[in-house]
Amino acid sequence: MQNIYLKQMEIGPMQNFQYFIGCQRTRQIAVVDPAWDMERLLSEAENDELEIRHILLTHGHPDHMEGAAELSRRLEIPVYISENEAPFYMPHIQRLRHIIDGQKIPIGKVELQCIATPGHTPGCMCFRIGNILLTGDTLFIDGCGRCDLPGGDPQRMYDTLYHVIKRLPDDLIIYPGHSYGPSSFCTLGKQKQTNPYLTCKSKKDFLEHRMGY
Repeated sequence: MQNIYLKQMEIGPMQNFQYFIGCQRTRQIAVVDPAWDMERLLSEAENDELEIRHILLTHGHPDHMEGAAELSRRLEIPVYISENEAPFYMPHIQRLRHIIDGQKIPIGKVELQCIATPGHTPGCMCFRIGNILLTGDTLFIDGCGRCDLPGGDPQRMYDTLYHVIKRLPDDLIIYPGHSYGPSSFCTLGKQKQTNPYLTCKSKKDFLEHRMGY
């Protein structure tokens, strides 16, 4: 994490976390899930002498991307979202770019990896730099995203959590999309032990006892 810049900000009425992430050395960053209070985001960036180069969306729900169009227009920067996001969640933004699983995005002298994690929506993405994993609404601290909204799929969420997330290294530090848990971040190793959505004995157990299906 020596050359990684990370700032977590809880903004808005839904306890959303918005993030600055990028290169400590060059001060170039991406904004992740800008939905609330663009003036504050711009002020925070100016105060920290940061250059916002990209906007990254973990998914297309309004509480994660409502400010993306304004920020993209004002700064003339691209907005990235999964190519698999549901059409009704795709933002109408001039500089929109689609990303795929495994794609890498350079930010200054560091590189961010996109990890497809469908379930909450078809196009949910997690973003990894070093041992940092921004999980959006895929994984919360001791929780996970709901799957009963349009485009949600509890079976895909199970596959994501058990065949993608749980296979990642224990020392990753999880930074979620909402302040819904007992802490604002946690190691994945600890979440594998304490998160009730990561400790199910089977898909049936997950669907019936955790998702209520």
